[in-house]
Amino acid sequence: MPQPIDFRSDTVTKPSTAMRTAMATAAVDDDVIDKDPTVERLETLTAEILGKEAALFMPSGTMTNQIAVRLHCKPGEEFLCEAGCHIYNYEQGAFAQLSGVVARTVIGHDNILQTDDVAGLIRPENEHLVRTKMICLENTHNRGGGRILPYDSVAEVCQWARNHQLSTHLDGARLFNAVMGSNISASDWAQHFDTVSVCFSKGLGAPVGSALAGTKEAMYEAHRHRKLFGGAMRQSGIIAAGALYALEHNIERIAEDHTNAQIIATAIRQADGLSLATNDVDSNIIIFDIDPDVCDASGFVGAMAEEGVLLIGLGPQTMRIVTHLDVSQEDCQTAAGTLLRTVSELADGSRKPVQSGAVY
Repeated sequence: MPQPIDFRSDTVTKPSTAMRTAMATAAVDDDVIDKDPTVERLETLTAEILGKEAALFMPSGTMTNQIAVRLHCKPGEEFLCEAGCHIYNYEQGAFAQLSGVVARTVIGHDNILQTDDVAGLIRPENEHLVRTKMICLENTHNRGGGRILPYDSVAEVCQWARNHQLSTHLDGARLFNAVMGSNISASDWAQHFDTVSVCFSKGLGAPVGSALAGTKEAMYEAHRHRKLFGGAMRQSGIIAAGALYALEHNIERIAEDHTNAQIIATAIRQADGLSLATNDVDSNIIIFDIDPDVCDASGFVGAMAEEGVLLIGLGPQTMRIVTHLDVSQEDCQTAAGTLLRTVSELADGSRKPVQSGAVY
């Protein structure tokens, strides 16, 4: 039986033979006692690409985000963020559990925050109130269907933050998707933020790891917080080598994922019973809804899995497909055809939904 085509996330990719070779032959040392040479190369290159003074390698994007919160906010302070962002929805409220910080969510139009959305939200100095200290943006926006934030809006919001003495953090887990989709460099995006996190295990295809970048002083403090959170690793050059290979070889090819996503988006636009959650598909994420008269998301996900196409549900009627380096153009054409056929059969009753329980 053929392997299923896995569109659940761009984190499901396997390291290539060349990446595995780089990992197997990486120079390593104890990165807690001394400095692992491969980790050091990765951090230097990451900082250079982002136009920052320094970067720090960490196990996950959740850790990079939470350490950024801890850098910019003290217990009893708050940060502003878009209501659908990852840092608020998918990190267990770690900012509250670990750092005693409050998140103030703001609903943006199409998941985009403009200065009009946040103007007036900075709390006045008053002993009864938390202090507003930071604003966080996410680019590309996961729950926004991989939306690339408008560059001018990002610059304007960050300038507003500076004018009001707020710190700025970018959750750039898929920043390189924004780079390839906008033709704007990573350093140009990053210049507006005090700290930037990037993930190596999504579109870049590394098996593990993220990095936080900022000033040398901020990364010194982040190093201490990483130890506190359990993120200090020993001979971590083995995994850093995969991330380093990804940075050196896999940025440009992300454009293929965007092209492949359009194949599936076109099929959804053509399908009776399916509809895109966003008018445009900017990058490699497609979020779409199924008509409740056909079935629910769980039933559709299960029916697609029976056909060898894996996706996930995001809500009762909402699903997500993510293209990545381990799915080819042919795979996406196969998936598009399967989507059209499956929803048609479910709609006319010739096929029954298969409840998968896979709704997140």
